[in-house]
Amino acid sequence: MEMSLNTSDAGPEVEPKSAGQQQPESLPKPLGPGPDLGEGSDVKAAPFLAQRSQQLLEQEPEQRWASGQGAETPGMKESRSGKCDSPLPPSQSTEVSHRRRCHTDCLEAPLSRAFRGLGWEVGSHPWIFLLVPILLTAVLGTGLTYISTDAEEILEEQYTPIRSLAKAERRFVQEHFTTDDSNHFSVFRKSTEVHLASILVVSHTDSLLEQEILSEVSKLDKAVQALNVTQDDGTQILYSQVCAKNQGFCVPSNPLLFAWQLNKNLNLRSITFPIYNQNGKPIPLAGTLGGTTLGNQIGPNQLLVEAKAMRLQYYLTTKEGEDNAHSKTWLVHFLNQFSNMEESLALKMIQVVYFTSLSRQLEFEATSKTVIPLFYLAYVLIILFSIVSCYRCDCVRNKMCVAVFGVISTAFSVLSGFGLLLFIGVPFVTIVKNSPFLILGVGVDDMFIMISGWQKTKLMDSIKERMSHVYSKVAVSITITTVTNVLAFYTGIMTSFRSVRYFCIYTGTTLLFCYFYTITGFGAFMALDGKREVVCLRWLKKPNILDHKCSSLKRCCCFPFDSLQEEHEADIHPMNLFFRDYFGPFLISTKSKLFVVLLYILYLVISIYGCFHVKEGLDLRNLASDDSYITPYFDVDEEYFPEYGPKVMVIVTETLDYWDKYARQKLEKCLADFEDNDYVHKNLTEFWLREYVQYLEAKRQDVNDKNTFINSISSFIVDFPLFKFDVNISSPDEISSSRAFIQTTGISSSANKKKMLLQLRNLAEKCEIPLKVYNHAFIYFDQYTAITENTIRNVIVASIAMLVVSLLLIPNPLCSLWVTFAITSVIVGVTGFMAFWNVNLDSISMINLVICIGFSFDFSAHISYAFVSSSKPSVNQKSIEALYMLGYPVLQSAMSTVIGVCVLSAAKAYIFRTFFKIMFLVMFFGAVHGLIFIPVFLTFF
Repeated sequence: MEMSLNTSDAGPEVEPKSAGQQQPESLPKPLGPGPDLGEGSDVKAAPFLAQRSQQLLEQEPEQRWASGQGAETPGMKESRSGKCDSPLPPSQSTEVSHRRRCHTDCLEAPLSRAFRGLGWEVGSHPWIFLLVPILLTAVLGTGLTYISTDAEEILEEQYTPIRSLAKAERRFVQEHFTTDDSNHFSVFRKSTEVHLASILVVSHTDSLLEQEILSEVSKLDKAVQALNVTQDDGTQILYSQVCAKNQGFCVPSNPLLFAWQLNKNLNLRSITFPIYNQNGKPIPLAGTLGGTTLGNQIGPNQLLVEAKAMRLQYYLTTKEGEDNAHSKTWLVHFLNQFSNMEESLALKMIQVVYFTSLSRQLEFEATSKTVIPLFYLAYVLIILFSIVSCYRCDCVRNKMCVAVFGVISTAFSVLSGFGLLLFIGVPFVTIVKNSPFLILGVGVDDMFIMISGWQKTKLMDSIKERMSHVYSKVAVSITITTVTNVLAFYTGIMTSFRSVRYFCIYTGTTLLFCYFYTITGFGAFMALDGKREVVCLRWLKKPNILDHKCSSLKRCCCFPFDSLQEEHEADIHPMNLFFRDYFGPFLISTKSKLFVVLLYILYLVISIYGCFHVKEGLDLRNLASDDSYITPYFDVDEEYFPEYGPKVMVIVTETLDYWDKYARQKLEKCLADFEDNDYVHKNLTEFWLREYVQYLEAKRQDVNDKNTFINSISSFIVDFPLFKFDVNISSPDEISSSRAFIQTTGISSSANKKKMLLQLRNLAEKCEIPLKVYNHAFIYFDQYTAITENTIRNVIVASIAMLVVSLLLIPNPLCSLWVTFAITSVIVGVTGFMAFWNVNLDSISMINLVICIGFSFDFSAHISYAFVSSSKPSVNQKSIEALYMLGYPVLQSAMSTVIGVCVLSAAKAYIFRTFFKIMFLVMFFGAVHGLIFIPVFLTFF
């Protein structure tokens, strides 16, 4: 939905009927070409009082006075010309001085003249201007061949901040620490996500700590490990070949299950949690068992009474090259065979759900394909809406075919814009598939503007004259509103999310093509249809010239041909009369005003409340469709495994004298601060230095002696091989960096993830010793810290841009004030109601919040300017007149955009439904502000 910011006089140029006939009272300067008072109107075509002026000029003086329009006072003609200092006769300077306004037409006037010339050329050579966009689309459309269906859209690159702190921390870890998947695998020591297959087992009884249930779980575990893949060359990929190993054996899928498989007589009533000591060897169970019920305290642990769920993790090697490819092949085979395997096992006592490290990527790619049929449906709905909007019983002025071509022209812009950007190498990401739905709704508005301008021209004028008049009146409006909408999109390029950048580039560029094709190809088609009007009018007026051969052509070109409207008959749409005669008077009544004020207060309270309850960040499960197998997996994970989060590295980033007692005390103090944090478990910290100190003390060696400390590390690593990956010895007598591991807890919600991340980083900064904290999950957690900042920055920049535009193009400070008010109010409302519609503040919704700035600007600018420009004596009459001129165009524009995106409500994926939800909120609240709140609030000033 777009609206004009034209400050020229959009009233038709009419000569007086006679020298003695009085001119109508001075009319206010219109903001743009004005609303179409006939069918197919739009907000951008808003000739404020222009058509009314035309009618009054054709009335007798008595009729004009009866209509409430007095004779023109001296000096008003100069005032209408747009000059600020046209003097009035002294006798009337006091009476009408309040009507003098300064109007800036330094931009509009030359643009209007230029477009008048362009319209003349389009009317003179329509076939040339029609072929230009068609040929350009044919050429640029070839760029669509560059869409790669096989290219993998890496989620981390598109939906996480580009320069996030976690990515810098990951680079540090990769430069200073190594891992070994083939012999000493440790998942929390990895700097990146690993290949894995995960199964969550939920018991149908109160606890799975029963022999019969563990037997069934064990049967499932063995079936998974027995899976093998036969490749095209006949070779097989066994699980034992691709699994991550520890001391030569595949890492157990679950430590407790593995212990039970080794000893079927294991006493399941003596297990402690979260650490279970078996034969003096500690076995960590945190995160491997869910739905736990704990009993008596036994040392730092508690007795495990019940466990409702168990996690089975099958880690695979992630080495580059052939091993990595084999791991992916095995995982794909696991996904393909799991349902069959589950059915063959006939599991009766447990429920299982599954997930792999490839699942999000594969499901995301599959989901994006489901939106293509919706794209076709959207075009059908928009075509039907356009036909209905442009249908007329007047066979001459009927514009159904023109409306259909207008939608086709919008499709051409999509092909051209996308093709051009693909040709120059701009990545096409899944979120861009939302763009055509938005462009459909916004693009057809330009078509309505052109049609509405054409319908105000005289049938008997030449095509060149009619096109020249149309372009001079509406092309400026289309230009300015296109600039504001494109400007709103291009502000999104500043964001830290690549997916948002690409969406804004594609949508903004395509809107430019949509604008260009409207003023060229669509205008040319409209000119050709004008020739049909002339022929049809001639046939209808002189039916005797028709012969039998052309009767079928007449039916085709002049459908419907049962009526012929008078050439100069006023064309006022019934909806405009509804807003003038019914809605407007009802809205400005005292009771209605009180109700509107109370309604706005309620709206504001609910919106502000919702703003504080909006969830931040993109839940990665939402990248898959609703019926995906990963959805129940995450549901079970949230229900039974909410307590323990990732194990976080605490990294000493610089050289430290670990043998120095005071240095160790400083480091221990920092670790104690971490352990005292609400999101960290006190008893699950793993630190090589603590174990090493105990190791040396057990051997009665001096921990504080440098040589002893350095020389004994090698023997310590032999006994504790995993710790060799935690100490970076850069020289024989120097440890350049090392790391500890803390266990996070209670971070199941996005809000807690954000708080945990910020608090741990803050603790690392406060430590006297230089520290960093890192886990590969922080790459995604960083979006929680970046999304709010990015959204606020983009909204502020876009709002300032819109405010500058309003100040430049709307020479009335009150209008600019109400534009700012409406933008702020709509953004608050949309953000607040996102919380009630289960929409997170993420990279997807951030796009829409930026978009709503442009739409809020369009709705509010014209309503407020129509009010302040009205010559009516009372504020209530000014409000009614503004609604009369703009009520129906605002409503129609909102409807066209909603229809364009409404099909996305049927999408099975969050990423597409969210786009519909927020666009619906934007258009609904924008229309409510334009049609209810602002018209009422303006009457209070």
